[in-house]
Amino acid sequence: MTSTCFAPFLFLSLIAGCAARPIYPLPSKTSNENRQPIQTSRPYNIAHRGSNGEIPEETAAAYMRAIKEGADFIETDILSSKDGVLICFHDVTLDETTDVTKHKEFANRKRTYEVQGVNTTGFFTVDFTLEELKKLRVKQRYVFRDQQYNGKFPIITFEEFISIALDAPRVVGIYPEIKNPVFINQRVKWPDGKRFEDKFVETLKKYGYRGSYMSKDWFKQPLFIQSFAPTSLVYISNLTDSPKIFLIDDVTIPTQDTNQSYWEITSDDYLDFIKEYVVGIGPWKDTVVPIKDNYLQTPTDLVARAHAHNLQVHPYTYRDENVFLHFDFHQDPYQEYDYWLNKIGVDGLFTDFTGSLHKFQEWTSPLSQNDGSDKGRASKLLDKIELLIASYKNG
Repeated sequence: MTSTCFAPFLFLSLIAGCAARPIYPLPSKTSNENRQPIQTSRPYNIAHRGSNGEIPEETAAAYMRAIKEGADFIETDILSSKDGVLICFHDVTLDETTDVTKHKEFANRKRTYEVQGVNTTGFFTVDFTLEELKKLRVKQRYVFRDQQYNGKFPIITFEEFISIALDAPRVVGIYPEIKNPVFINQRVKWPDGKRFEDKFVETLKKYGYRGSYMSKDWFKQPLFIQSFAPTSLVYISNLTDSPKIFLIDDVTIPTQDTNQSYWEITSDDYLDFIKEYVVGIGPWKDTVVPIKDNYLQTPTDLVARAHAHNLQVHPYTYRDENVFLHFDFHQDPYQEYDYWLNKIGVDGLFTDFTGSLHKFQEWTSPLSQNDGSDKGRASKLLDKIELLIASYKNG
């Protein structure tokens, strides 16, 4: 059961929110013991940057929308401001998803830095204080998505993100990424020689996130920590026992910190090594099942080998629009979900459309089909409709 006032009230308050102060209160002190626990009986619905298929990514509104739509976890990318405040933002530059170019006062902030071996030019988060970042407004990454919320929501901090999860009407997990740690550690310096990873873990501990996967503490506040940088995952394993996921990029992109190839980090030897530090991997889905001319090819054995090493597999990213769907799925995202969940057998999906994945899982879940709830009855009704349509076609 979800609260009917949680999302609409806060959504409206966010639109009216101001710039420099926190846009969302810190977690309430009230007891959350009676909240509905996170489900663990089926693959996880991971809201990739919130419900960003509908609302601009990494904003409070996108995360609240994802919670309302049924996300098990809300996912975010953690970067840093110039003054060392951890923020939720995907790109190291602000150009593509904010209105920074409209702010004349920041016109002289454009820089060129090397990021993962590539000279990159733009307005970097590390050259703006938090107060300055709060003056910016976020916009949709893709022009074919709903543009009506452009310019309405500010960048949020890691702490504000955590507060959204902790104040949700049911238990919702968080799935933060240690984003571009090599670059951030080069550009931002914290007191006492602390690293980006130290501040990241300190923030999680401040709000009570602790405990190994499926432990009592983990169930209270579910968490997966993710990173493309294996050295960061190894480093933080000495700071926290919270479960970690090793992200794996495209076959052409080496690891940003150790310069290892895709083939090295997906070998059995490497999986055997990394499983000492992580509970799973998060590969780009088109490396698990290769694509040619927008058609699926023969699946690799990566999922089977990961499972043999007792590692979960959470591929990314699933998007409903036709431009992202391979021809095999006939412009139907439900067919894609069915393929990955039931044929490939993954343990979680990063999706831009939390609501559609949640509905698919509810309608196809044996628990939903067999119980006497409204969801169960709806599932049975859909089955009857499908039979009627089939008989009509065959008649």
